[in-house]
Amino acid sequence: MGKQKIHDFPGNAADVPWDERLCIHIAECGRAPNDLFVGGRKPWCEPDAVSADDVVDVVKRCPSGALWYTLKDGGSNETAQSENTVTVIHNGPLFLHGDLQIDGAADDMPGVRFRAALCRCGHSKNKPFCDNSHEATGFKDYGAVGDAGEGVEVPGGPLEVKSAPDGPLLLSGNFTIVASSGRRAWTGTRAALCRCGHSKNKPFCDGAHLKAGFKAA
Repeated sequence: MGKQKIHDFPGNAADVPWDERLCIHIAECGRAPNDLFVGGRKPWCEPDAVSADDVVDVVKRCPSGALWYTLKDGGSNETAQSENTVTVIHNGPLFLHGDLQIDGAADDMPGVRFRAALCRCGHSKNKPFCDNSHEATGFKDYGAVGDAGEGVEVPGGPLEVKSAPDGPLLLSGNFTIVASSGRRAWTGTRAALCRCGHSKNKPFCDGAHLKAGFKAA
């Protein structure tokens, strides 16, 4: 029997599953000003230690989709935010928020319907998702965005994310790219984003994967 990957933390008002396949230990959950997550405690997640509203607030802070929640009182479960955003992280992955349709996401990864961290260093063993390989490989990119995009008429709607074979991430939908500085840098409907780590026009693909011999598998 394989090692358990999804861990369930049940509560009276809400359940909180945690998917270690997607967790990149940003620690947004552990640094929240309440007792939902407490390092060293067993179990480290106790949904009944806080209100259901606090559960929702803290879980939504998780940028990788490793956490999600199920409310038991008839309350609304997570829905997509009104705008799709792609945030370029300094020396790190792409953080996606919105109505996400990620090709390759397993059926038991409901968190990545709304929040996901995608690899852009080229070395993750869990592509298209980040596994923190950028830290071990010394990936460097400040997260600036040069282009501005063509704009969109209406924000929101589904954002499709596909992976070209041994090539870039192909995004289709209405979305905004946010530079690591927090600047809303690019808005449009289609983009090819580098995931090999070699583009000189990051976060966009410039074909460098061909010369680098990038292999997604």
